[in-house]
Amino acid sequence: MAPAPTPNAPAPATPTVQSPATTPAPVPVTPTTPAPGPAPHVWNVEYILWAPDCKQHGMIGINGAFPGPTITANAGDLITVVVNNKLHTEGVVIHWHGIKQIGTPWADGTASISQCPINPGETFTYEFKTDKAGTYFYHGHFGMQRAAGLYGSLIVLDRDDPFEKDPMYAGDLNMLLSDWYHEAVYAQAAGLERKDDHFQWVGEPQPVVEGLAPVGGVCRSVRVQLAAKIRWRSAERAAVCSCGSPRRPVGGAQRGMSECFAPRACCPFVRARGASLPVKRGPSTELAEPSSSAAHLLPCSNLLLSCFCTEESHFVTSSISGVRPPQLDQLDWLTTLLINGKGQFGCTLGDVGKFQKGIHRDATKCDQRDGERVEAACDAGCERKGKGPEAKKAAACEDEKAESCGVVRRSECGPFCRETQCGPVVFDVEPGRTYRLRIASTTSLSALNVQVQGHKLTVVEADGNLVEPFDVDDIDIYSGESYSVLLNTTAAKQGSSPSYWISVGVIGRRPRTLPALAVIRYAGSKNELPAGVPPATPAWDDVGRSKEFAKKLKARAGPGYRAPPETTRVHRTIVMLNTQELVDGQIKWAINHVSLSLPATPYLGAYAYGIQGQVFDTTPAPATFHSSYDIEKPPQEQKPEAVQPVTVSDRVYTFAHGEVVDVVLQNADMRKHGVSESHPWHLHGHDFWVLGYGEGRCDPEQDLKNKEFINTVNPPLRNTAVLFPHGWTALRFVADNPGVWAFHCHIEPHLHMGMGVVFAEGMEEERRLRELKLKVPREAIMCGKTALAAMARPLAPAATSPSPSP
Repeated sequence: MAPAPTPNAPAPATPTVQSPATTPAPVPVTPTTPAPGPAPHVWNVEYILWAPDCKQHGMIGINGAFPGPTITANAGDLITVVVNNKLHTEGVVIHWHGIKQIGTPWADGTASISQCPINPGETFTYEFKTDKAGTYFYHGHFGMQRAAGLYGSLIVLDRDDPFEKDPMYAGDLNMLLSDWYHEAVYAQAAGLERKDDHFQWVGEPQPVVEGLAPVGGVCRSVRVQLAAKIRWRSAERAAVCSCGSPRRPVGGAQRGMSECFAPRACCPFVRARGASLPVKRGPSTELAEPSSSAAHLLPCSNLLLSCFCTEESHFVTSSISGVRPPQLDQLDWLTTLLINGKGQFGCTLGDVGKFQKGIHRDATKCDQRDGERVEAACDAGCERKGKGPEAKKAAACEDEKAESCGVVRRSECGPFCRETQCGPVVFDVEPGRTYRLRIASTTSLSALNVQVQGHKLTVVEADGNLVEPFDVDDIDIYSGESYSVLLNTTAAKQGSSPSYWISVGVIGRRPRTLPALAVIRYAGSKNELPAGVPPATPAWDDVGRSKEFAKKLKARAGPGYRAPPETTRVHRTIVMLNTQELVDGQIKWAINHVSLSLPATPYLGAYAYGIQGQVFDTTPAPATFHSSYDIEKPPQEQKPEAVQPVTVSDRVYTFAHGEVVDVVLQNADMRKHGVSESHPWHLHGHDFWVLGYGEGRCDPEQDLKNKEFINTVNPPLRNTAVLFPHGWTALRFVADNPGVWAFHCHIEPHLHMGMGVVFAEGMEEERRLRELKLKVPREAIMCGKTALAAMARPLAPAATSPSPSP
């Protein structure tokens, strides 16, 4: 194996400029269109200490930073990325999400499918062409490394971009969304693999909250290392936070009656539907019921933005005579949501903003891995300015250091310099212009809703494919999806230069995670943070909204679009039942009662050397499920004839080159009656046409011909499509890209639990196998049984550059 090249200098995940001293925003994002360079990207994938949400944790980074560097290229460019694995304890691969890898299936970056994992200390060079313009990203595809932070943006530009022809067009703004866990992915994986009674779902982790509780008849401030909720007359309610000094209880003899109210509410975001804050000003012996909130279902201390009194910010927890006292109860773990790798946990945007008033604002001047050097940099970080004797200027400098560094060291948001790691993200814009906001989701679990306060959004692209433009107030985005929307900066009133919130909240699951916030800042804005309430995340269980949005997507006719083949040309229809099963005491996800387990030897190498039977189970994968299976019942409640024994297998679906294939994804009950959830399915090596969606069980013979459900005129081309609860999604693709490709749920723990299948295309044709042997790099497949086969039958030298197969 060749020695590892020297890495490029660490690049920021997003373009940055220095903030004015009067604003709190540490990470402004100026619209840019960087020119792609011909030089290869050289990456060291390594363990780093980082604070994405202001709390330092070990994670995986690239060239010492997180997220990984943004790659920007033009359509048709040749991309070269040299990956040096510096992890020492585990292999690694990089998947280029949305890139078809035409003629380069070994560069897809899927461990055990397209290549061997890159061993610790070894190097692999990815070389591939960007087949078309679009908003993409890359991420680790070995174990759960995406959840550990191994991802970044990949933007492919159109040399003849239709939007740039608009004289009001001002550039791109890139927004990469993710969720972040404090619990290590190894612990998450171990929990998923435990037996049924001890199974631990990853959930949504890590709350830290502050509140008041009646202790000894007096309101006392408390910190709780778990989520908090109030049970009020057996109903879950959000807590209400306030800002001020705690008061002693009123009528303390009345069964512990306590009042922990403050003079004014500092958190305006918890509101009842159509009602005002249930906070009473002044003494009271009868307290209003805490309200549930359409915007934030959890205590809102993380969103205290308008006052800087974190030591005195509290939840209201009160008891009433004759009523069960409110409780702080443990909930599921909480995630932090990240925007461009930045979020806030256990501190507020206001707190983070206070960092910026000090002298330390550039994280590149700090060594995040060396605490002593950080402190030294802090102690040396001021300039001797002004008039007067040198001694006086030196004393003033020392005072400045002491004040600034003292604020940083005291803050719960972590030590000095971390503020540039955890945000907030600010997008600077000019009024009266049009911006293309590129949004991609690499979340491990969460489906998200994105809104921009005071602005409509015009959807123009989905997964790298243009769509007929349409206006929306917000966008639902699932893991693996990407969109481009046009943002017109016409919200500012005459004579004003305000800022506006971008709010990103959880949908599809009962949220245990506070929304992430970023800022759209108009030029000349004097506001440190936007005024008003951030947009409320829609109801988490309103799946109908997501469906309606998905159904609005229609392909935009043009040179880059081709309509799907006629239904009469379909060679095969595969119906894939998604179920949650119990296998030898472990909870697994299965497709037609088969749970995916990948082999140690890559499929691609097995085909290249003709040793399929030695590497994986060559039994044909099931093309459907039993006609009597009831999708509204869990697997354990089915009739005996409706189910087959669940197997854990590495079978594949094989296709001849050029086959037209319909895939129907069918959802059903999980192991709990009446519970079904959404699954974003992603296909490697292809775009597919999303023909339509339906409710209940799909009858392919009838439903796939029904124009009420099916669009064969202008269905959108995508690489990721959502399967909604208790419904079905119909896709069509052409098996015209020889290789072995993953097709799987993009929720990281679901894939870990077996929710995926493997497609092999054109791999039974001798001519294509000969071409594969000639082109595939040796290091891509020289592991496991392929390495043994190579000793007897050496592989021909690899081609020097990728080229499409005929």
